[in-house]
Amino acid sequence: MGNQSSPEGFLLLGFSEHPGLEKILFLVISTSYLLALVGNTLIITLSVLDPRLHSPMYFFLSNLSFLDLCFTTSCVPQMLVNLWGPKKTISFLGCSVQLFIFLSLGTTECILLSVMAFDRYVAVCQPLHYTTIIQPRLCRQLASVAWVIGLVESVIQTPPTLRLPFCPHRQVDDFVCEVPSLIQLSCGDTSYNEIQMAVASVLILIVPLSLILASYAAIARAVLRINSAKGRRKAFGTCSSHLTVVILFYSSVIAVYLQPKNPYAQERGKFFGLFYAVGAPSLNPLIYTLRNKEVKRAFSRLLGKDGDSREN
Repeated sequence: MGNQSSPEGFLLLGFSEHPGLEKILFLVISTSYLLALVGNTLIITLSVLDPRLHSPMYFFLSNLSFLDLCFTTSCVPQMLVNLWGPKKTISFLGCSVQLFIFLSLGTTECILLSVMAFDRYVAVCQPLHYTTIIQPRLCRQLASVAWVIGLVESVIQTPPTLRLPFCPHRQVDDFVCEVPSLIQLSCGDTSYNEIQMAVASVLILIVPLSLILASYAAIARAVLRINSAKGRRKAFGTCSSHLTVVILFYSSVIAVYLQPKNPYAQERGKFFGLFYAVGAPSLNPLIYTLRNKEVKRAFSRLLGKDGDSREN
């Protein structure tokens, strides 16, 4: 059946039934978006300009920051327009582009976080062989694999979603065009799309998360074998930021894509969707910089200060 919604686009409902909440969200999202722009741009700038940050960890971190910049920029401007005024429409083309970018970058982040977990595993569990295993060429290859898998996943899943026979009211019960909300909008048979989403959830969410958990199980065993408390704190410190980002990102994405079908779960999914689309990209730079002495020193050097003289 052909898609009857194509010429007219969609209505992104968001929290339109709570106008007061929308104004609050407008301020919160505007602030979070500004933090995401400044924080991620700063990390990319430091990683490129400071030679002391030319290491695998910061190469992957700059990839994550660039990804977060693109991810949040793909949805926030449209989201702010819809939150501020009564007009909450998005064209079919705009929805298609948003869906494609969301799928691609969301998948890339899942894979990239597992790659970063592998990097931390080698750093803690194989420290003497780290430089021979994690070489610049391997870093570029692993990052490229993450971006390519994201692109392929989006190419596979976007067209079947957009070909669904959407209901005439065209009301998407979400802030953005995502697969679960577009499937819910369909008035036809969605069994193929639901199976496709379930398979993708296993391959893109569960498998990478399982690899991350396995990496951190090995890291925990290695850390517990370290005799000195200072050594254990140092080893754990190299992983704590990444582990925090993993928990925040995966918990929110799983809440959206693996939620049960009921009105309460749908309402809750909106908040989780907002978090991984807007909140996580603004928090990630803070998580990686607040406890990271190397980034603080690099920032001091960028400002012309002697950051190396401070060891606290």
